Amino acid sequence: MCGITGLYAFNMVGRINLIHLEAATRCLEKRGPDHQGSWFDDVVGLGHRRLSVIDTSPEANQPMIHETGRYRIIFNGEIYNYKEIRKELASKGVPFRTESDTEVLLQAYINWGPACLKRLNGFFAFAIYDQEEEHLFIARDRLGVKPLLYYHDEDKVLFASEMKSILSYGVPRELNTTALHLFFQLTYIPAPLSIIKGIKKLKPGCFLTISKKEGVKVRRYYEIPYTDQPEVKSFEEAKKLVRQRLTQSVQSRLVSDVPLGTFLSGGIDSSVITALAAQEIEKLDTFSIGFKGHGYFDESKYARMVADRYQTNHHEFKLSNNDLHGHLYKMIQSIDEPFADSSALPVHLLASLTRKEVTVALSGDGADEIFSGYNKHSAWAMSKESGLRNQLITNLDWLWTKLPKSRNSGFTDKIRQLHRMADLLKMKDDEKYWFLASFVGDDEIGRLLKSKFQRNSKDLKKYKSTVTSLTGSGTLNEMLYADTQLVLPNDMLQKVDLMSMANSLEVRVPFLDHEVVQLAFNLPEKFKVDGMKRKIILKEAFKDLLPEELISRPKHGFEVPLLEWFRKEMRSDLDDWVFDRDRVESQGIFQWEEIKKVREKLHSSDPGDVTIKIWSLFVFQKWYYTYFSTS
Repeated sequence: MCGITGLYAFNMVGRINLIHLEAATRCLEKRGPDHQGSWFDDVVGLGHRRLSVIDTSPEANQPMIHETGRYRIIFNGEIYNYKEIRKELASKGVPFRTESDTEVLLQAYINWGPACLKRLNGFFAFAIYDQEEEHLFIARDRLGVKPLLYYHDEDKVLFASEMKSILSYGVPRELNTTALHLFFQLTYIPAPLSIIKGIKKLKPGCFLTISKKEGVKVRRYYEIPYTDQPEVKSFEEAKKLVRQRLTQSVQSRLVSDVPLGTFLSGGIDSSVITALAAQEIEKLDTFSIGFKGHGYFDESKYARMVADRYQTNHHEFKLSNNDLHGHLYKMIQSIDEPFADSSALPVHLLASLTRKEVTVALSGDGADEIFSGYNKHSAWAMSKESGLRNQLITNLDWLWTKLPKSRNSGFTDKIRQLHRMADLLKMKDDEKYWFLASFVGDDEIGRLLKSKFQRNSKDLKKYKSTVTSLTGSGTLNEMLYADTQLVLPNDMLQKVDLMSMANSLEVRVPFLDHEVVQLAFNLPEKFKVDGMKRKIILKEAFKDLLPEELISRPKHGFEVPLLEWFRKEMRSDLDDWVFDRDRVESQGIFQWEEIKKVREKLHSSDPGDVTIKIWSLFVFQKWYYTYFSTS
């Protein structure tokens, strides 16, 4: 796991940017604290920060050069089947001088070209330069576990693992209004957009080629191969295959030359990964956090059940609101564009504490998106039904409207969900996915932003239609596919990458092995959801490995008690950064009257989802005054 950056110059003006290469590479120090390396010629500059995990010797440092001197590579990620690829190449006479997967990847590209991508099992973002042809090849993994951003103008192409590295080259800083709108709607900014106009994110499963002859071209090499007619129709066969492929995935991700453990949240997904890993590693290190005095948000007792069952070396961290507040600004410094999934804060804390013991951790991320684990998946399936239940939910919307709604307790959260379900049932099918993916409506954002910063309605409509078109016939598998294109890479995986890399921790995600993903999309949706029952196949495939109490309990997300926190420990921070009228009006982005209503809602008896809007505003302001102002 590392950080990469570089540039391709089309002319002398572009070449001048090479003076920024070292600084741009240093920006990625947290991603790779073990070594910094760079190389450049008259056309290309390559920078690399290394976190040593496989073959920790200096010979595996990067940029790595081929023995002929023609090719150079910088690589972020891991190739889990590198030994098999190495063996195949060696049988053809290809020489190797290190034990690293980096050298195997370089040789695979030299021998097979872009077709090598389809042979790789792993997660990655890498760049390979052919000096003889003056050709640069950049690729991102199938599901988007590792990030890659780029900037292109007539003089150059810049690329990096993080936006701050690209900004250090001195590119213009202008807000992308469409991205700004989507951020307040989703709490993250989806690819290919970024908050800065001109900087793009390379989409998962794509590669970028750059040369003076052909210019800049983006091509897709991978799409999740799913069908409306799944081949696996037997539930027993499906259970066997899910167990088999996920077990293989975990086993392949246990290869490491440094200490390794697992995140253990107390949910199904991390518990399955831990159970499988514990069968391979004696006294496996496991890590979890909980919240003192917040039973609704604390899952640590379920994590302990799994840890006790497998006799792991369990590390449990109990946090208070003061702990969250004390860690807040470290987390904020880890993001280089607005990102307001509030669970990033506990993930940052967990990564920070985990890194004190191990360098690599396995997580359960990705299972919800491919096996159907969210409330919205049940809501989607239920909205397709007719009957007394849905009629009752709709008819009682007047009651849900009047009752207090928030995410702060089981009762108020259930009322919030019923109110949202009533709204969903009134919608047309082509409106439902975007509604379920969003936290704030277009009209609310329109009232929040001043006219100068209103979204480009044409671009926004185009982006939304691209996403909603993925759910054309309204099947659950189509919804899950849309999640893998929108939520998974842009929210869940980005969160884990940013927070883990800020602490120099590598996180591996067994559920996103492409063979596991392919199987998941080749299963009938009834194997995943039945009414309020979700992830049915996953629970059945592994129920013998997990405590019954964990299997049968309702899902609870990795959330933070925001409402109480905002009303107490965070109150002065919010008054300074979100609710300061002078700041808001001098900044000129937000409508003060709408900000005032947000503050009133926070302190009302019916706060609803206002905490999400406030967290988004706070994160944006901290980001904005870091990158656009010194005041």
